[in-house]
Amino acid sequence: MINKSQGVSVHKDQNDTGLTMQLQKDLGLKQIYLIHRLDKITSGLMVFAKSAEAASELSRLFRERLVSKFYLAISDRKPRRKQGAIIGDMAKSRRGSWKLLSAKTDPAITQFFSVSLKPGFRLFILKPTTGKTHQIRVALKSEGAPIYGDSLYSGSSADRVYLHAYRLSFEYQGTLHSYSCLPQDGALFDHDAQLLIDDFCSNPEQINWPNLKIGK
Repeated sequence: MINKSQGVSVHKDQNDTGLTMQLQKDLGLKQIYLIHRLDKITSGLMVFAKSAEAASELSRLFRERLVSKFYLAISDRKPRRKQGAIIGDMAKSRRGSWKLLSAKTDPAITQFFSVSLKPGFRLFILKPTTGKTHQIRVALKSEGAPIYGDSLYSGSSADRVYLHAYRLSFEYQGTLHSYSCLPQDGALFDHDAQLLIDDFCSNPEQINWPNLKIGK
């Protein structure tokens, strides 16, 4: 389990080594197995495996949606709703972006709550049930609150894209594993923000998440 910095690619990116290769080198391993992905702009928790057997089981947990994932995001726009569920198919759009559709054939599913961080800024905790490309970024844009710093989805200019993989929970070999990691980079993820996160998001599994209503 690692805490990925924002701006780091999971795979080799032009002249960069890539996180997977760098981790393999730093740990002195012949091979390391990538279980899931985070966008280059996203910081936070990632799981890797050191054996094919562990990789197979962990990949199954992610594939069968047996891993609870929680993300933090900040927007400088007021969302249409303070909480809710965003459900819809996704399709490729322009310049490598994606868009949310009204159809729900194979929908991306994201539940969220939000709270005021400071004047003009709102903190979100999000629970994606699915793992579609750019899912959370598209979801918040659809709510009228693109992530601060996410220029691809019309977010305002900032010192980073304010999206962080905050918590992962799963059962592995009969034992429940839960990991949390506060964001460490970004002017808005300051001490006051971390106190709010501790108060608002410390036990996300216990939050009364909005109901999911999925129908075609």
